[in-house]
Amino acid sequence: MISRYSRPEMAKIWEPENKFRIWFEIEAHACDAQAELGIIPKDAAKAVWDRGKWEINRIDEIERETKHDVIAFLTNLAEHVGDEARFIHQGMTSSDVLDTCLAVQMKQAADILICDIEGLLAALKTRALEYKDTICIGRSHAIHAEPTTFGLKLAGHYAEFTRNLERLKGARKEISTVAISGAVGTFANIDPAVEEHVGKKMGLIPEPVSTQVIPRDRHAVFFAVLGVVASSLERLAIEIRHFQRTELREAEEYFAPGQKGSSAMPHKRNPVLTENITGLTRVVRSAVTPAMENVALWHERDISHSSVERMISPDATVTLDFALARMTGVIEKLLVYPEMMQRNLDQLGGLVFSQRVLLGLTQAGMSREDAYNAVQRNAMKVWEQNADFLTELQADDAVTQLMGKEDLASLFDITYHTKNVDKILTRVFGQI
Repeated sequence: MISRYSRPEMAKIWEPENKFRIWFEIEAHACDAQAELGIIPKDAAKAVWDRGKWEINRIDEIERETKHDVIAFLTNLAEHVGDEARFIHQGMTSSDVLDTCLAVQMKQAADILICDIEGLLAALKTRALEYKDTICIGRSHAIHAEPTTFGLKLAGHYAEFTRNLERLKGARKEISTVAISGAVGTFANIDPAVEEHVGKKMGLIPEPVSTQVIPRDRHAVFFAVLGVVASSLERLAIEIRHFQRTELREAEEYFAPGQKGSSAMPHKRNPVLTENITGLTRVVRSAVTPAMENVALWHERDISHSSVERMISPDATVTLDFALARMTGVIEKLLVYPEMMQRNLDQLGGLVFSQRVLLGLTQAGMSREDAYNAVQRNAMKVWEQNADFLTELQADDAVTQLMGKEDLASLFDITYHTKNVDKILTRVFGQI
């Protein structure tokens, strides 16, 4: 994590203060459950809540000697609780604390990311409906294809992020498990009721079989979903970057008064935000493979996953949070240029209607192969000679034998391509 690409709310989740607070709550709730079972005195459980404190610097100092973070925390906690501290961590193992805490942190992070996606969805919907009838060229292989609308383009991204929202909610549920099962996960030294109590208090459900750790397939799913969300962000970012190219200029990022695009060239207005988002998504996706490799742990527990998760958990969630928020701002302030869309639409002299002419000729009686050849030979004149497509078709005897000039001209109606836009948007947004 670096502050340049961090937002405070998400960053705080991964700061030591939040981590140790969660550790304390796990231990204190476990003491409450143990007290209810009669395993430890109720006064001891109360003392943990009443006198439980910790200092990050002191924990770090103890860990330098013990080389064990959980023991360092428990030692510092005991310094405040006093004699009753001997009842803390009864029957538990370090993974019970570490894995349950990570589950809480990832759940907290997922809550923020869910809100982020909901914000982006709201921005996409607003702009999609605003430009639902703004006609522009659709492209395949980066080449002019057929007309579409700018709103329909944005609606496609909205639909994708709707799917991502559901994926993230599923990943949040997947990761929200508690493990308080003791060494190798057998509950030999701790009653399963303790796990159930801690889980209820922390908003988690018990892991069915935790060995000594929560199985890492759950974490792999979580990071895989973050990777998919990042890929969807990149797809949208690249689309905007293409729109902003000088040759297109159909849309561009908002350029604020006083903003500078280049240290050397004062005229530049660069797509810096979406380029930044593209880069950040690579960082998020870089967490997916290590998370997958963490699934294969030795026997009931090893710590090969630990160092990985200490890095990728904050990095991936903080980075994705920042990228989603940045994209929401880009969409909200996106500058859209319908007149440039029309200019680009007209650039190829009507070639965007080639499929409709092809279909018209087949319906008039020409074989598909002959119709394709007739349309293509006239289309190539537009490409190579900058001719007008309709004019060339109307001068082609093979074409006009089957279709009159007025019939041909009727095939160049732009609204033919947008007649179902409202139906598609209704699929995406419901009644519009």
